[in-house]
Amino acid sequence: MVWRSSRRAAVVTVALSAALALAATACSSDEGEEGGATGATGGGTTVDVTLQEFAVIPSASSVPAGSITFEATNEGPNDPHELVVFATDLAPDALPTREDGGVDEEGEGVTLIGEIEEFEPGSAESGTFTLEAGNYVLICNLVEEEEGALESHYQEGMRVAFTVT
Repeated sequence: MVWRSSRRAAVVTVALSAALALAATACSSDEGEEGGATGATGGGTTVDVTLQEFAVIPSASSVPAGSITFEATNEGPNDPHELVVFATDLAPDALPTREDGGVDEEGEGVTLIGEIEEFEPGSAESGTFTLEAGNYVLICNLVEEEEGALESHYQEGMRVAFTVT
């Protein structure tokens, strides 16, 4: 009788382990919401962002509030870029600007949340920010001299609306 009791316990243990593994797999899906945001460790969200001349392209346009990690890749092909996150109700092309065409990071109607500092083409950097529900704009705010004239990446189109729900 001991053998049957041990065998029954082993079968129950194997069945319970399989059920727990199945439940863990179902709960830890990395499939993204909104076309590319994925669950990150600790309940946060990761958004891949492509930076290129001259666009900011997030993998999702809306994510849930909380810890958001932006994984930024600079596809250049020529210029360094940065990713700056602003909370604002302004349209992406209506942010306050300085005389050189860059966004005034302390201007009226915008709140600077944070940034991933300038990095070179072909490389990637990340930054994690705690974002509350609201409207945001993601930009590259670099201004460079190009062939004797100032070139504002923001003015060239490196900006996009981003929503946190």
